[in-house]
Amino acid sequence: MDAASIEALLPQTQCTRCGYEGCRPYSEAIARGEAGINQCPPGGARTIEALAALLGREPLPLNPANGIEQPERVAFIDEERCIGCARCLPPCPVDAILGASRLMHTVLAGDCNGCELCIPACPVDCITMIPREPASPPPTPRENRARYDAHLARTATRREARAQLLAARKREAG
Repeated sequence: MDAASIEALLPQTQCTRCGYEGCRPYSEAIARGEAGINQCPPGGARTIEALAALLGREPLPLNPANGIEQPERVAFIDEERCIGCARCLPPCPVDAILGASRLMHTVLAGDCNGCELCIPACPVDCITMIPREPASPPPTPRENRARYDAHLARTATRREARAQLLAARKREAG
């Protein structure tokens, strides 16, 4: 089975809980037979069953080493504790956090995929996960993937601009 068909069944949270850097590397590992189909906590039993059906395998319980299946949650930033360090912005794979350096940050709950990657980045522990409000449905895997692709494009553009700036400064100094 090709990795693209496998990846299409994943939730596209890019959370890395599966042990891979995102949904695409995980799907490639499954396709190569190097990873189990039960390593995706955000996808849970539903995704495991879909992968099992696609690959002609028996469904397995979610591997507890990768986490547990939970109700939908979103990140929440405690405004009183946020110092505006902006360390939570780069790890968010879907750019669901708004803010700028030295300004309070906030999470766009409708865009948050619940990946939890912002939590370890926060030096003051002002980010917690809270239940998703019923009025704020979770993003679809397609929306998550589109936002992740846009995030990758934005960070690549920023990296290239920084490299060009550094090269120009080096030429001027040299």
